[in-house]
Amino acid sequence: MKFRTLLTVIGALVATLGCAMLLPAIADAVSGHEDWRIFVAASLVTTLVGAGLWASSSGAIHALTLRQAFLLTAMIWVVLTIFGALPLYWSELNLSLTDAIFEAMSGITTTGATVIVGLDNAPPGVLLWRGILQWMGGLGIVVMAIAVLPMLQVGGMQMFRAEAFETPDKILPRAAAIAGGMTSIYCVLTLACAASYWVAGMGLFDALVHSMTTVATGGFSTRDLSIESFDSAAIDYIAVTFMMLGALPFVLYLAAVRGHPGRLFMDSQVRVFVFLVIGVTLAMAFVQTRIDLYHGEEAFRHAIFSVVSVMTGTGYATVDYGAWGPAAVSTFFVLTFVGGCTGSTSCGIKVFRFQVLARDLYQHVRLILSPSRVYVKRYNGRPMPESISTSVQSFVFLYILSFFVLAVLLALTGLDPVTAFSGAATAISNVGPGLGDIIGPSGNFQPLSDVAKWLLIIGMLVGRLEILIVLVLFTPRFWRG
Repeated sequence: MKFRTLLTVIGALVATLGCAMLLPAIADAVSGHEDWRIFVAASLVTTLVGAGLWASSSGAIHALTLRQAFLLTAMIWVVLTIFGALPLYWSELNLSLTDAIFEAMSGITTTGATVIVGLDNAPPGVLLWRGILQWMGGLGIVVMAIAVLPMLQVGGMQMFRAEAFETPDKILPRAAAIAGGMTSIYCVLTLACAASYWVAGMGLFDALVHSMTTVATGGFSTRDLSIESFDSAAIDYIAVTFMMLGALPFVLYLAAVRGHPGRLFMDSQVRVFVFLVIGVTLAMAFVQTRIDLYHGEEAFRHAIFSVVSVMTGTGYATVDYGAWGPAAVSTFFVLTFVGGCTGSTSCGIKVFRFQVLARDLYQHVRLILSPSRVYVKRYNGRPMPESISTSVQSFVFLYILSFFVLAVLLALTGLDPVTAFSGAATAISNVGPGLGDIIGPSGNFQPLSDVAKWLLIIGMLVGRLEILIVLVLFTPRFWRG
């Protein structure tokens, strides 16, 4: 394994992270909080380490092998989490090391689960830093989904291989061009979201932080009550709009900008995603009306906000949907696993994979009824190779297995079944809040034991890296190759 290219990339990203720490330092300095010194110190340490890694490898950039791509993808998330936790650990919040790493991992993976109590009175630098972590994590997963995962054939992602990524030796030059285009779109969406929030009545600082966590479908807020604290229908609908935009494939945005807008509206998984949101929203609005909780537009607004927030993995809250009854709780638990579209900032199993499973089931039934009939599976009008089905089935099996293993381990730490199962689901799917009184929409992860938090940290990482990447690293053959 040659590490020079890996050290170059990781060093550059760590140094970038260190420079980004100066933004919350400025925010604290302007508002008069002493924590600006903490962010400056953390920035200095992080930037120097990153620059040192880059210099030690002489800035070498070579074609990535398959093994290097696997290792680099996992190392980036771990290393950035460690350095991202520094200012949180040193801040006036007095977080333990476990809590600081939990918060940083939740940010980088855009999970949105938090251990911080009293966000309304937290230093602005910490609030901004949490938003920056999620914004960078959301952008990172988009680039990884388009540039790296197709090459690694993780869970059917090769169906979304762009022209540039047919072979590993082409990943660097063409990936940079595509990643640059998606970064520009990501920034435009973030600015548009911030402007919309500001016009709707949010303060400028709140609008900026919430725009970063909305487009990244992360869910970190500047308030303990999340979006509910603003008590604004306009803000709720703006959040719904940009959460959905963040959950759509960014490569299709790039195609739309290049003159093919029809691809976004005609894409199969986009249509299924939108129809699913509409259908579940109407059902949840009916549930609220039936139990005489909310009615009319208010019921619809709370329904679509909660459905989109959970399904995209954002984790914002305007109401406690746990109070809507067992049917609603069960529905939201299932939505936790669904997720948005592939190649987006969203999380979960993803709509595309459910489509592949449905086509596999349909093919199997057809073959039972007509054994001699030839059935060609298609996606967006193109034949779908059998390898796609194999990789998707493997991914979904490992996903569900990982969920059950994590749930059992959490239960062994003393958590009740609802907290253990919803905690495992929200970590693996990178959603944020779970169910129940402790970690539900109106709860917090702070009361959990350190052991439970470390299990959730691992779960968030495994879920964000699409499971197979982490699993491969633990095979002896990977290190012998």
